[in-house]
Amino acid sequence: MNHDYEDDDLDIEDDGSERPYPTLAQTLEALEQGASIGLTATVYYGLSDLESSQLGALAQVWERLEPEYRVRVIQELVDTSETNFELDYRAFGFFALDDDDAAVRAAAVELLWTDESLEGMRKLLDMAFEDDSASVRAQAVGALGKYILLGEFNDLPETQTAACVDACFTIFHDEDEDVEVRRRALESLGNASRDGVNEAIMEAYNGHERSFKIGALFAMGKTYDDEWSAIVQHELNSPDAEIRYEAARAAGEIGIEDAVPKLSRMVHEPDRDIQEVSIWALGEIGGKEATRVLQHLLDDPAYAIDEGLIEALEDALVSSTLPGEDVALWEFNEADDDFSDPRGKASRWN
Repeated sequence: MNHDYEDDDLDIEDDGSERPYPTLAQTLEALEQGASIGLTATVYYGLSDLESSQLGALAQVWERLEPEYRVRVIQELVDTSETNFELDYRAFGFFALDDDDAAVRAAAVELLWTDESLEGMRKLLDMAFEDDSASVRAQAVGALGKYILLGEFNDLPETQTAACVDACFTIFHDEDEDVEVRRRALESLGNASRDGVNEAIMEAYNGHERSFKIGALFAMGKTYDDEWSAIVQHELNSPDAEIRYEAARAAGEIGIEDAVPKLSRMVHEPDRDIQEVSIWALGEIGGKEATRVLQHLLDDPAYAIDEGLIEALEDALVSSTLPGEDVALWEFNEADDDFSDPRGKASRWN
């Protein structure tokens, strides 16, 4: 952080060496100017790998910025962190978790999507119960799903991450809590192999809250349990677009081969999100029929001018191809191996 800095193109010098990072003073100046002229690479790089000794100076500038701009800064850092994995905004994210503005705090939770520390887990647990804003509590409890999953895979001590499961159960069953917070708690529970999870999902699905039904479908997919296949396939025909979306995503997560014909038709719906999630789901389900459908769609001239759908189809086709069927398919997009959930950053873990 204390190197000299010369221009906004901070990627690679002509000789192949890395360009130096901006100083903190340059970063803070660019951060203030960004409110009127837009963010530059100085901000993107300068806010990476912050040290604790720098946070005091940052706070003095940060507090002068309008809340809407602070939110926009964090949202753009989230987008940047998804494409440049060398940038580390965890220190900045923890700093922003204590912001006075609820929207900033909620955005900061999202910025910490790469954090897998027990410190981060404990902070989110506190926020899930104690933050004054329901939207922040919802974001925090939704992020706990990441830690539940890490515990399931023994990447974090399950004795520690069990607190997240207990918290999510408590919040889901709290009828005085905001519905969206309870929904996000349920979605996180989908990652847990704990007694009572499937019962909670069914309770939400059979309830009267539309939001609970949507969350239940999301959680069904996260269980990867074909017990939910009949319900998921039924909801693929729902008149509610958001329910169809979640059902399509769940069909992909669970790998429901019988859903391939319906998903193949949903690709032609006018709703762009449903098109993309249906393509993604076909790729996740895989097999000969899903691969055939994807290849047919890729060859369809109707999609030739839609670069976004072409990319989605190529990625899904790679994902769907069984080993040894057609190695050439893996050449579609060598630079992009992210065949992640189309719901994107809001659903990385839950």
